[in-house]
Amino acid sequence: MLRLILTSRVYDVAHETPLEVAPRLSRRLRNDIRLKREDLQPVFSFKLRGAYNRIAHMTEEERERGVIAASAGNHAQGVAFAARHLGLRALIVMPQTTPEIKVQAVRDLGADVVLTGDTYADARSHCDRLVRQTGHVFVDPFDDPLVIAGQGTIGDEILRHPLGDVAAIFVPVGGGGLIAGIASYVKALRPAVRVIGVEPYEADAMYQSLAAGRRVVLDTVGIFADGVAVREVGRLTFPIVQATVDEIVRVSNDEICAAVKDIFDDTRSIMEPAGALAVAGVRKWIEQTGATNTKLAAILSGANMNFDRLRFVAERAELGEAREAIFGVTIPERPGAFREFCQTIGRRVVTEFNYRLSGRDCAHIFVGIATRSREDAGSLTAGLERAGYRTVDLTDNEVAKLHVRHMVGGRSPAVENEYLCRFEFPERPGALMEFLDKLGGRWNISLFHYRNHGADFGRVLAGFEVPAEDLARFEQFLAELGYRYQRESGNTAYEMFLA
Repeated sequence: MLRLILTSRVYDVAHETPLEVAPRLSRRLRNDIRLKREDLQPVFSFKLRGAYNRIAHMTEEERERGVIAASAGNHAQGVAFAARHLGLRALIVMPQTTPEIKVQAVRDLGADVVLTGDTYADARSHCDRLVRQTGHVFVDPFDDPLVIAGQGTIGDEILRHPLGDVAAIFVPVGGGGLIAGIASYVKALRPAVRVIGVEPYEADAMYQSLAAGRRVVLDTVGIFADGVAVREVGRLTFPIVQATVDEIVRVSNDEICAAVKDIFDDTRSIMEPAGALAVAGVRKWIEQTGATNTKLAAILSGANMNFDRLRFVAERAELGEAREAIFGVTIPERPGAFREFCQTIGRRVVTEFNYRLSGRDCAHIFVGIATRSREDAGSLTAGLERAGYRTVDLTDNEVAKLHVRHMVGGRSPAVENEYLCRFEFPERPGALMEFLDKLGGRWNISLFHYRNHGADFGRVLAGFEVPAEDLARFEQFLAELGYRYQRESGNTAYEMFLA
């Protein structure tokens, strides 16, 4: 493998990418973090290295037959780019779940695309049938010596770089081609450097296989980090990983989202989920080991992010960083109770508040609060309990994060004389509490929805129980409040779902 790496052909098309210090992340994690920028390759992914190295070594007879590949996206672009560079026909089989940005990129490179199935395994099965029908030469995404060797050139670049004196290299793991190549080279030249793989919990085929001592086939895989969503690791890559990789770290989707944000903060570049996997692993490993002042490298493996996926990433990044926790809290059902609850929280930033009157005895509120760490969230829970509020931490509850936070509300038979308003106020620390102070406790709040979206203005939808004889005073109160507002009691959406 060392010989194949040193004689690879990757630099016909690939760049030697930078190894850069991540200053903000390094300060936050109290370690020296370096980022290997494979997102800067022509196809925005490391996959070009292995794909081109394999195709460049094909015989003339093989080239005439054309090439075929099964891929969730980045390998497909690598094969298509390499085929175009060498003037070959290319057919790519991709799962139907592949982000459109990757599908279109492959077509733009001149390859034919077939979409089938939901996972890489489905695409690979169909690809095998097409190989028999067409005679095209199959280019494996990871389980081929020349593909592994092409990826292994990344290890060579890291060790030769002036910043390459690292204690450990963190590598995203799917089928194992990237980590097998890097670990082969690193352990041959500098065996003291630790090579650490990173996988999502819901696509951890390598972790499971190493634990079992044999290749394990996962029943299902999560497709959020689609670039590493494989059910079974490679026949060739597995024994190499067994012999050369020190450990595998697993991370959650929320932690991957936090890593996307971390990388953006330092580079102003947006990684795809699999591309940010190594940084998520660095964070998790430091948390688990307590390491400080250690030089660590992370492979940024790809930046082919589907733009629509940014909505999910932005929503979950704060949770993954432990910068936000969400709770279900029970408070008394009476005027002023929400304001008292916010006073108990103190100067903490409320990131979300969802509430709908359901009865006259007590109120269940869904609240998000900015935190500094998981330990801070735990102390917040304990503090609320001591203050008499029954509190449930929902930060790790997928139903709460994915669905309930958007569904709190509905019609309430207990509501009387509801008056609905939409407010805007300048978004700054303490702004929500100032808003509540001005509202006071004169009218009972029957509905309240607020979410900090990182914009300049906070936005609140609030319902008040206002008896008919108080309506004139309530209108005067709104006029004197000092906030932009809009009456919404006749709003169609409100009438359909909340009134």
